[in-house]
Amino acid sequence: MFPDIVDSIGNGKPQINVIGVGSGEGINDMKMLSQLRRKYPGLLLENEVVEPSKRQINKFREKAANTSDLDPIKFIWNQMTAAEFEKQWRQRKINKKVDIVHMFHMLYYVEDPGATINFFQSLLNKNGKLLISLVTNESGWMILWRTFHRELRPQKTDVSFLNTAHIKKLLDERGVSYQTYNLLPEFDITACFTVGDEAGELLLDFLTETVNFSKTAPPELKHRVLKLLRDNQCSVERDGKVLLSIEQEIIILEGLS
Repeated sequence: MFPDIVDSIGNGKPQINVIGVGSGEGINDMKMLSQLRRKYPGLLLENEVVEPSKRQINKFREKAANTSDLDPIKFIWNQMTAAEFEKQWRQRKINKKVDIVHMFHMLYYVEDPGATINFFQSLLNKNGKLLISLVTNESGWMILWRTFHRELRPQKTDVSFLNTAHIKKLLDERGVSYQTYNLLPEFDITACFTVGDEAGELLLDFLTETVNFSKTAPPELKHRVLKLLRDNQCSVERDGKVLLSIEQEIIILEGLS
């Protein structure tokens, strides 16, 4: 769907400016940049990366260094959080406008998602696009966390389980227009149900955000987590595999007029 979203974004321009917020090692960024390069051959692409993890941003740098089919392209690397980037941008009074800002699965980690959206939307050109990706309220992963958050995070009482429903409600209350696209990916978690399977144990760590969950969680809690993960409200069984629903939505905002 990305080529349709950015169909006319580079028309009549000498370059396209992109900001990726929480880009990780750049897997999605590189796919989008490749699409833009095919759509606008020869146009300069400027891609600004905002990523706090040194390890992840270094992996992205390696990918970028080994990719020549995106030229001409300029990368700007910012090893910092979204909040640090905003502070630096305001302090330096940068007036550059941006054509695309994307933030995939990163709003979970900011203190004020609404303020973060406002700031990055304010950077857009008139026909620019802000792409936000989060899981939906119906995602199997979200169901897991709603069910077990008190046991997985007993020290946190203000867990919001941020999902696209929260963001759409916030935008509706502000009268901000947006488009949405649904994605229905499935995540193979079959290995979680094989005792002692190393990959399965790492998957459980990831899903519960708990290091060594299989070894440290009370057996009764582990049993209930695995039972819910296999339940049809969270997953489906197909061809001998257990596939967890990771239903997502892409929310697209345009530049402020």
